[in-house]
Amino acid sequence: MTVLPLVLDAPRRGKPPRHLADLTREEARAAVSGIGQPAFRADQLARHFFRGTTDPAQMTDVPAAVRETLTDALLPGLLTPVRHQSADGGRTRKTLWRLHDGALVESVLMRYPDRATVCISSQAGCGMACPFCATGQQGLTRNLSAAEIIGQAVAAAAAMASGEIPGGPGRLSNVVFMGMGEPLANYARVRRTLDALLSPAPWGLGLSQRSVTVSTVGLVPAIRRLTEEGLNVTLAVSLHAPDDELRDTLVPINTRHKVAEVVDAADAYAARTGRRYSVEYALIRDVNDQPERADLLGRLLASRLAHVNLIPLNPTPGSPWDASPLPAQREFVARLRAHGVPTTVRDTRGQDIDGACGQLAAADRADGVPTVATPTPALEAPVALGAEADA
Repeated sequence: MTVLPLVLDAPRRGKPPRHLADLTREEARAAVSGIGQPAFRADQLARHFFRGTTDPAQMTDVPAAVRETLTDALLPGLLTPVRHQSADGGRTRKTLWRLHDGALVESVLMRYPDRATVCISSQAGCGMACPFCATGQQGLTRNLSAAEIIGQAVAAAAAMASGEIPGGPGRLSNVVFMGMGEPLANYARVRRTLDALLSPAPWGLGLSQRSVTVSTVGLVPAIRRLTEEGLNVTLAVSLHAPDDELRDTLVPINTRHKVAEVVDAADAYAARTGRRYSVEYALIRDVNDQPERADLLGRLLASRLAHVNLIPLNPTPGSPWDASPLPAQREFVARLRAHGVPTTVRDTRGQDIDGACGQLAAADRADGVPTVATPTPALEAPVALGAEADA
């Protein structure tokens, strides 16, 4: 398998059109005033956007004569659905989105009896180069804008509200940043997205901080920055190995930020918030699922405010990596719990629709060439697991 470089700085590409979701309320009101309309029109546009309204004709509280002008200026279409794929009786829906420059990203909406969760992407591709991850093996195309990230959650909320997902109309309750890309490598735009997810209407989706999970492979400076920002969202650390020797191979960012440093940064976040962080651990057959590694992980986390979320690897076509067999999974769980570490095994969904994040985008080609960009060897950067499931 080709070894890709670690890419921390996203390639520079043309920016998406300006969108209301990229702006603060004050900036949006100033933009509306700048095109000769009362500033309160920005609040009206925000209300429509966060409700998922895309047709100007439906914005009946805005004068018909200026609807097109305002929507063209502040609500350009940034995400075009290429296709949906459904599984689990329609309760899991994966969407492939095409962006303004042809880049592809994915989101996954999952409906459970007591909640609805959307897994969203923060980058097109990923620069973290994890060898077992479909997205990591695509390389990094670019960072997404805040509006492109927020738009995925808004579309999921609208799908739930309209009853598109079996079970009747409902509400989006959870958002996890576990789609394509390393969220903390696109910190500023992910931070803006968090503001929008947590803000009440009309300037956001009004979610609780506990219902939003930000995942990272261990960008320690960014974890510390998130700690200093004072948010109480759930932190998930994609560890995948308890020892530096193996993690250097599975998660290349470990060559910069070792296991102890990553866990210490997560501990600091837990100490400030008083909330457990999640340790994501993909169980890979004969790679990181040995009993001795379970014991090593158990000793590492035994005294920490952490919860282990084991993820049976969802293999991708042509990959040599495979999920751990059930007996190995059960022993791994038992050994962690014997060390007093809270442990669960993630409910895998959508395996019949290329469930590992990145597969759908990787399969979409134009003239035989993937429409995501090839890796940029001259740059350096990170990789998240890209698992689409509830944290």
